[in-house]
Parts: sequence; C-alpha cells; structure tokens
Amino acid sequence: MADGSESLKPQKNNYPDYPNPRKTFVPLENNPETFTHLASSLGLSSDLGFYDVYSLTEPSLLAMVPRPVHALLFICPANVYFQCRADEPRPNYGSDGYSLTGSHEPVTWYKQTIGHSCGLIALLHAISNGPARLHVAPGSELEQLIQDAKPLAWRPRADLLYQSKLLERAHASAAVKGDTAAPDSSEPNGYHYICFVAGKNGHLWELEGGWDGPIDRGYLPDGAAEDILSERALELGAKKMIEKADGNIEFSMVALAPKPKEE
Repeated sequence: MADGSESLKPQKNNYPDYPNPRKTFVPLENNPETFTHLASSLGLSSDLGFYDVYSLTEPSLLAMVPRPVHALLFICPANVYFQCRADEPRPNYGSDGYSLTGSHEPVTWYKQTIGHSCGLIALLHAISNGPARLHVAPGSELEQLIQDAKPLAWRPRADLLYQSKLLERAHASAAVKGDTAAPDSSEPNGYHYICFVAGKNGHLWELEGGWDGPIDRGYLPDGAAEDILSERALELGAKKMIEKADGNIEFSMVALAPKPKEE
C-alpha cells in the first residue's frame, strides 16, 4: 500500500531558479559538539550550547538537560517523516507560497535549497528565533545575515542563504567534527531535521526547510513557551511525531540551552 510519501519527496531539483545539480553540503553528524561548534563558528554566544536529550518521559534523563530549553532539534527517520506529513493537510499559501515577512512573521522561517543542509537550516531556525536570537553576537556576519533575511520573501531569503559564504565556511568546518567519517555529499540522507521553537505569539512552531512554511502547533500556556522541553510543548510537538512512528525508535534530539555556570 502506498504511504503517500512519493508526492512529498523532493525531486532532484525542486527549485528552477537554482543550478541543476544544485549546491550540496556534506551531511552533519547529529551530536551536540558538532552543533555547538557550528553555532559558535557562525557567531552565537558561548553562553549557549547544544545538549543530547535521551528521553522525553524519564525525569532523571530530562533533568540532565540544562533549562530553559530555547529550541529542540528533532531528527526523524525519513519514512516516519513522510508518514507524519501525509497524515496532515498541506498548507495552502496560494500561488506565490508562504508570504509573511519581517514583523508580520511570528517566527523566522527559511526554505532549504542547498542539498543536505537540513541540519544547518534547523540550527538557523533555532538561533533566529526566541531567546536564542538575543545571544547572536552584535555586529557579527550572522547578525547581519538574519537582519538581511527578515524583510525578504521566502524565495529571495532562500537565495540569500544559498549564496552565503559564511554558511558555507561554517558548515564545512563543522562537517568534519563528528565522531565518524564524514559521508560524501552525494550519499543519500535518510533523516530529516525539525526545529521546535516558541514564536512571538506564544505558540509552539515546527520549522523545517523542506516544507512549505512554518507550522503552528498551538498555544503554550502558563510560561510553557519559555521552555521547549515543557510538558505542553512536548505534547504539541515531538511526542506527537513519536506516537506516529509505530515503534520506530530511530529518533534523536538535541536541545539548545544556556550552558551551566560550571562549564
């Protein structure tokens, strides 16, 4: 039985304005050290770091993650990702696609047009939104990139990232930092990176560069927006995806949070 994933999978080049084959990066290894190095290389303050999240239900394991969590990077197997997407209606943004920009956007969202850059795009979503945005170094290239992106529609915003030498340099440096040999950029990537953050409207947002725009997952009451590992945030976001996995446990999660003072 077809699972509906074929209609959702990206073709060789879904973006006619870009070269074919388009620019492709070496996939990032999913570990906190790689993401902390990448964030620091881009211009994020050393006050923040990335941390493994080993469980969403075991209190002793959740207690190992510094709080509050500003963003959660959720790495999902491709088959589960496509099933989750097939189970919900595709947003209808009209012929021009997602159109919100600047102050009208509750969150800053980036479309992915660089191959194998889903980890980078997830990190950019994490540090361009919520409290983490305040930790971007003033006057840095990263701050300028985020500022330049905000007033742009999704397509020129994606082109800004596509052409960025800052992102290219930082990603290349981080791609060799993992515990295993970096794969070739031509190798298929069987996972999708999703970022959960709180928006300016107090809602939980699911951000992923391969989709058509940001997804509003609902209101976070009673201070839950201040911690993306709060029970309500998990119920609206990551736990829903895990419930649809039908026993598949090939998930991993990395949280962006303040570094403890002893680090």
